[in-house]
Amino acid sequence: MPPIAVLVALADPTRCRIIEILHKGPQPVHILAGSFDISRPAISRHLRVLKQARLISEKKAGRENRYALHAARLKPVRDWLDTVQGAATKPETRPAADKTIRVAATPVATSAAPKAPAPQPPQKAASQMGFDF
Repeated sequence: MPPIAVLVALADPTRCRIIEILHKGPQPVHILAGSFDISRPAISRHLRVLKQARLISEKKAGRENRYALHAARLKPVRDWLDTVQGAATKPETRPAADKTIRVAATPVATSAAPKAPAPQPPQKAASQMGFDF
């Protein structure tokens, strides 16, 4: 079964970048926020999603909150991807008689005449739209 919570948390490029930054070691929130051109509340929302997926944890150190990556929580994703990749690379085991032959459809020639442009709705005058100039 795929590790859905972790995959959902990693489905955003900002959260993936946060994971990359935290891979180097625990960081305070102001360092994380300074790495992006988005607001601090937006960073906090991304951090909350990562915490809910249990990929990171928050620890208060004096006046600042430091965030740390739990890289071991990525292992189920790696294992699932290895399983899926392994299944995709295995040779097909069905007998040759079961294989379906598919024939590509041939495109049908169409008339070379250009299409007429679609009619445009009539334009209203500014006075008809209720604008007073």
